Amino acid sequence: METAMEYGSIERELHIDASPEVVFEVLSSPEHIREWWSAETTAFEPAAGATARLTWTDQDTGRQQSAPFTVVEADPPRTFSFRWTYDETETEAAGPGNSLLVTFELVPAGTGTTVRFRESGYRERGWEAAVLEAHYNDHRQGWDFYLPRLVATADRLAAAR
Repeated sequence: METAMEYGSIERELHIDASPEVVFEVLSSPEHIREWWSAETTAFEPAAGATARLTWTDQDTGRQQSAPFTVVEADPPRTFSFRWTYDETETEAAGPGNSLLVTFELVPAGTGTTVRFRESGYRERGWEAAVLEAHYNDHRQGWDFYLPRLVATADRLAAAR
């Protein structure tokens, strides 16, 4: 018997052998985002309301995919969250119903950090079922690839300090 997936949010918990301050820097700095998320990022301040653009380039074809994002909360070294995958042509700012919300909660754990990751807002987008499922699965696979790279980048940065 198959069970239908909820497609409500993607959640992961990771341990990083780096302080919350280092992890926050890796999450919110264009130079480090480039390393773990493979995205070029326009300059931005890690502060609520800041906007920027993420651009990924396919190394084989040179094709670029770009997405705007807006910082929702930046509380160093505890929380970094942003909204993304919204249509820039809309007159409304990124918010519930027109974007996905990504939240990284950083909790000290011994000499390292527990990262509680959550991406939500899929159902609120109002996508038809097939589109919802495709976006959800694409993001789930993407985060399963990129989050371990976040861990490695933060671990490497911490070891270099």
